[in-house]
Amino acid sequence: MEIATVVKANGGCEADRRRLRRLRCSVKDYDWGKIGSDSLVYRVYAANSDDQIDSTRPYAELWMGTHESGPSYLEDADGSNGVTLRSWIAENPKSLGNRVLEKWGCDLPFLFKVLSVARALSIQAHPDKKLAKKMHKAHPNLYRDDNHKPEMALAYTQFEALCGFIPLQELKSVIRAIPEIEELVGSEEANQVFCISEHDEEKLKSVVRTIFTLLMSADPDTTKKIVFKLKRRLHMESQERQLTDKERLVLKLEKQYPNDIGVISTFFFNYVKLNPGEALYLGANEPHAYLFGECIEVMATSDNVVRAGLTSKPLDIQSLCSMLTYKLVNHTT
Repeated sequence: MEIATVVKANGGCEADRRRLRRLRCSVKDYDWGKIGSDSLVYRVYAANSDDQIDSTRPYAELWMGTHESGPSYLEDADGSNGVTLRSWIAENPKSLGNRVLEKWGCDLPFLFKVLSVARALSIQAHPDKKLAKKMHKAHPNLYRDDNHKPEMALAYTQFEALCGFIPLQELKSVIRAIPEIEELVGSEEANQVFCISEHDEEKLKSVVRTIFTLLMSADPDTTKKIVFKLKRRLHMESQERQLTDKERLVLKLEKQYPNDIGVISTFFFNYVKLNPGEALYLGANEPHAYLFGECIEVMATSDNVVRAGLTSKPLDIQSLCSMLTYKLVNHTT
């Protein structure tokens, strides 16, 4: 699917310098997207298209850029697709400006998206440049780009996400309050959290890496049993006390992704709620997952994603657990 937008042409002949060129941009129908008119992506698409639009499908992402997985095209006079934006830029490199040309060459260095999220995206991270080159060389079919993918999300509506590991004191509280984690990773490993200081950064990272890797690597049968046990306990306790925001989120995610290890690993991450106009930066090798809402997103031109939970797509748990920075930072303030 494609959608029309416009781009200013600063290169080419003098008559073209101030013309606006209409683009037809790709739309993705991933299953986590909002359905039909509930989706901002759908509404923008519908406002700029004469085509018959299927309002029963999910409309998850609008891509504006030159990436081959969702290229933009210049619209011809008859409304059809012309050359790709990438080809047009190659023929009109001055349209990027000298600074961009000197640093990134003759291609658009960023990818711009609109996202409409109805249910959680995968727990994921994006490799840095060095790792991206290595992963692309080893598995080009799975990791199609040799570029990093730092990204920033600007909330268009109320927007929820998981981002980065929680601070040490909060992690200690989680280990005490959620016995199912200890059941999965073992008491000896879980209790290491209580024997370290936030001032010993390397030891702290090592302990969190060990616990998180054990958790994410749990076998499916054990995971299924423990997730069910967690769900049952929280439902019972909800009759006697008010569940925390994180606990309510865990129950919501369990409905979306039953028996998924990502349900339990949610306790390890900051739960971020953005108001419209607020933004979230996601650096390389940092775990995150978008949960709900609509946002405008900009990133380096790459589509590399390493997934480890809350998804039916292929997982690469070993790569994700080995690549993370394991920085413990409060992203909620």
